[in-house]
Amino acid sequence: MSDLYSRKNPHRLYRDKENAMLAGVCAGLASYFGLNRKGLRLITAVCTFFFFPFVVPAYIVLAIILPVKPQDLYEEEGQEEFWRGVSMAPSDVFSNLSHRFRELDMRLQKMEAYVTSREFEMDRELGRHQR
Repeated sequence: MSDLYSRKNPHRLYRDKENAMLAGVCAGLASYFGLNRKGLRLITAVCTFFFFPFVVPAYIVLAIILPVKPQDLYEEEGQEEFWRGVSMAPSDVFSNLSHRFRELDMRLQKMEAYVTSREFEMDRELGRHQR
C-alpha cells in the first residue's frame, strides 16, 4: 500500500503552546478553524463577561483535555491549509476530484477519437504531425 494512504490526517484540534497567552486553547481553536487568533481571544474575553459560568469551565476543560500541538506536525508550509480544507469540506474536495477525472476522461475520449479517425491516418501518411 502507498505511503499516501497510510498517513493519517494531521489536522486535529490541539492546544497551541507556541502562540499561547494562557493555555493555548484559543490559539489552537484559531489554528484549527483558520481564524484570527486575536479576534478569537477578543470574542472569548467578551463572552467571558456575559457568560462567565459557561466560558471559564469550558476553557479549563479544553485546556486539560486537548493535547499540545507537536512541533513537527506538518512537513511543508502548504500542508496545514490543505489538510484544513480536507477536514472542513471533504465533499468539496471529492467534488473537485470528480470534476478533474471527468475532464481527463473527456480529453482521453477526444484523443482516442482523433487517433482512430481517418484524419489521423491522412496526417500520418502525409507526414503532418500535430503537437
